[in-house]
Amino acid sequence: MFEIVFLGTSASAPSIHRGLPAQIVLAGEHRFLVDCGEGTQRQILRSGVGFKRLNRILLTHSHLDHILGLGGLISTFASWEEMSEIEIWGGKPTLDRVQKLLYGVVLDYERLPIKIHLIELRPTKLMEAKDFTVSAFPVTHRGQGNFGFIFQEKSRRPFLTDKAETLNLPVGPERARLVKGETVTLKDGRIIQPDMVLGETIRGVKLVHIGDTSRTDNVTEFVQDADALVIEATFLNENVEEARAFGHITAREAATLALENGVKTLLLTHVSRRYRERDIIDEARQVFPNTYVVRDLDQFALRRDHPVEKKVALHSETDE
Repeated sequence: MFEIVFLGTSASAPSIHRGLPAQIVLAGEHRFLVDCGEGTQRQILRSGVGFKRLNRILLTHSHLDHILGLGGLISTFASWEEMSEIEIWGGKPTLDRVQKLLYGVVLDYERLPIKIHLIELRPTKLMEAKDFTVSAFPVTHRGQGNFGFIFQEKSRRPFLTDKAETLNLPVGPERARLVKGETVTLKDGRIIQPDMVLGETIRGVKLVHIGDTSRTDNVTEFVQDADALVIEATFLNENVEEARAFGHITAREAATLALENGVKTLLLTHVSRRYRERDIIDEARQVFPNTYVVRDLDQFALRRDHPVEKKVALHSETDE
């Protein structure tokens, strides 16, 4: 149901192999850009996803490495893409900074013909589509107005065709109403209840995205039973005091969060240039084996009744 494409996976500053934070979440016809570090628009092109329908941007917090790419991206949207409106969601401090960036620099100069909706995040449901919801929850980092996001596919009960055939249930609107949970009365007077033709509930997949954070104890209820958790791993545990001083966590702490809350797959990002990738993997997998340290242009798919699948990316698999 969901796919996530990692556009930038570095912490604070880019490295040779990693750009600044940004991810795209694809959910059917809907697309969400989560954060927009410098260089994001080029990574969008490299990923093959493209710009079309990328009209919702969710920002985890106000730090420049997570928002500075917005100026160029909005300029490109307005100049080259058939997009008349765009939504940018963020906490108040984040939106204040975005306002200065866009209207004090980009839009003030170019007067671009695009309507921008700056929407303040609250700890609540942001969007409800036919098959999924998107919600925001508070996260602790430096400053105020920091958020994580939950992409939750709706649970469903499968329609059991064999039982419907046994009941001589006609093909048509009656079946659609039963799938919706409604009771139907057939022309011959028989009353068909949904339980007579629907299987057991199948839980929808859950993707949780957390940007920078200094704590894990206050997000447990939100990450519980996630099929995939995206979270930072800026420091190794040997530097835990430094991590806390800068408002971050370690790879071990991220892995412990996943282990203790029933997470199925852990996707670590926000990687510091000070560490080797293999050392981050080793620290996390000692606690939680099903861990990936993601790289730019990595793609993962989340589907019902399937483990999280890593798709082929554009880069090589050589270690950094």
